[in-house]
Amino acid sequence: MAEKQLGILIKRRKLAPKLSIFRIATTDGKQFPAYQAGKYIALRREDCLLTKKVTDPADRTSYVQSRDEHGKLMRGPITHSYSISSAPFETLQKGYLEFYVTLEVIGTLSGRLTESLFRMDPKKDNELTYVDRIVGNFTLEKRASGYQNVLMVGTGTGLAPFASMIKQLDFEASQGETTSVRYTLLHANRTVNELAYHKQLSDIESAARFDFVYVPSVSRPTHQDLTDPTIGKGRANNLLRFIFEMPLKEEENLQQIALEERNSAGQARVLSKTVRPSLPQHTTRKDLQERLTPSQTVILSCGNPRSMADIQAIGEGHNIHFEKEDW
Repeated sequence: MAEKQLGILIKRRKLAPKLSIFRIATTDGKQFPAYQAGKYIALRREDCLLTKKVTDPADRTSYVQSRDEHGKLMRGPITHSYSISSAPFETLQKGYLEFYVTLEVIGTLSGRLTESLFRMDPKKDNELTYVDRIVGNFTLEKRASGYQNVLMVGTGTGLAPFASMIKQLDFEASQGETTSVRYTLLHANRTVNELAYHKQLSDIESAARFDFVYVPSVSRPTHQDLTDPTIGKGRANNLLRFIFEMPLKEEENLQQIALEERNSAGQARVLSKTVRPSLPQHTTRKDLQERLTPSQTVILSCGNPRSMADIQAIGEGHNIHFEKEDW
């Protein structure tokens, strides 16, 4: 059985109030286990806010804070697994693991482990434990073998395994390892500041050491975002719909409601607020369509479950094989 080991937070990069990149290292100079890009590891903190699931008379479930007999909030240890966003070569050379993490909110409550992680500081309260084993099968070897085109679609922090993969592919290419596979990465988050690894991924694309197209997008663009030609607009699933010349998911929902003769006012309001998808100027819909020949393409997706469900439907509707990170 894998043992728990003590680690420390050595760097935290805040992208937004509820979004950060965490970098951890071992405390004794020991190497983390070797791994392939796309795998994950279990982290643990001892002072996490505890919650419990409750069911109301209508059989609806929700989460409430756990309190002791005196009404005091209860804290305790929580272990949770996170996809690694650093590349294997980075861990081997520099001795750290990175994680792209959002502060989870369940109802009005901050997520249990992330609430504790977001209180950490590299200069104080910087200890956590990790399970000394890196696992998972969401790797290019397991999920994309035999395909000429690999389309990676990450929503929010679902970018993490793909950031690891792309950085590792670029490193291997710099060492003379060649591949004929074409890689396309579509990553969407709310604003540019929340697009983790944006500059690094853009630089990898520009270096052209392997066939790679990076399509960043924002779903809640600021005025500055709207005028930035290097950034796409719209949610990841809607951007994929745009590439395949499909209606928006919100438009599809509205059409279905109309067919069922239900009140469509609410869905119409949702549609009116939806950001229309557009691509960054360095690529076109035609260019991307040519990279995604159905019989030669696999879609890998990680992130929001509802978005992934739509991405799967888009892929399968075009006879494209679909794989998702789901653990």
